[in-house]
Amino acid sequence: MTDSQKLRVTQRSKLRRIPKRGSQERELIYSILDEALIAHVGFVNNEQPFVIPMAYGRKGDRLYLHGSPVSRLLKTLEQGVDVCFNVTILDGLVIARSLFHHSMNYRSVVLFGQAKLIKDEDEKMSALKALSDQMIPRRWQESRIPNTKELNATKVLSFEISEGSAKVRTGAPLDDAEDYSLPYWAGELPLKLVSGMPIPDSKLDNAIAIPSNIANYQQSI
Repeated sequence: MTDSQKLRVTQRSKLRRIPKRGSQERELIYSILDEALIAHVGFVNNEQPFVIPMAYGRKGDRLYLHGSPVSRLLKTLEQGVDVCFNVTILDGLVIARSLFHHSMNYRSVVLFGQAKLIKDEDEKMSALKALSDQMIPRRWQESRIPNTKELNATKVLSFEISEGSAKVRTGAPLDDAEDYSLPYWAGELPLKLVSGMPIPDSKLDNAIAIPSNIANYQQSI
């Protein structure tokens, strides 16, 4: 595997706890980023740590965040401070015979770097499309796109996917050998996020049908 197919590793991003579950492969990292909906963005402002949940979008090797120009998070990040970016998808509970070995099956990504303010209008619109498609695939084509006033009222930051890793746990519980004969149930309880039945806006024209990408919603793009 070439370096271009893997993320960079430094002392801050090196996997230390159960490194065999980790990976720097871009293909795996991108697949997790594309399926998740919420990221937790960590940064320090005036010596105070903050972790903020955010919607995001990915296009190529870039992640995009957006919000109000007065957002503390965005105003801090555009100054070039170090950022820690995390997403996690919970796939199930791992139920062991001993409480000590209970666990979770998951897929997660942790990234490090700095964010940059997007000033170019075309790049900004492309980033907002990525954010829209992350939430609902193809919704950009089925909605009114931002006008100039809305574009000016929105700050967008770009974050390069260059350093970090994925970590994944799958499979059954790993009990101690002497515990396998205990009379306690053990196994996996799969979990997943599912969409419900779409609820039309009360002001919606009854002649407008539910788009297929909403009626048959799937997170992954």
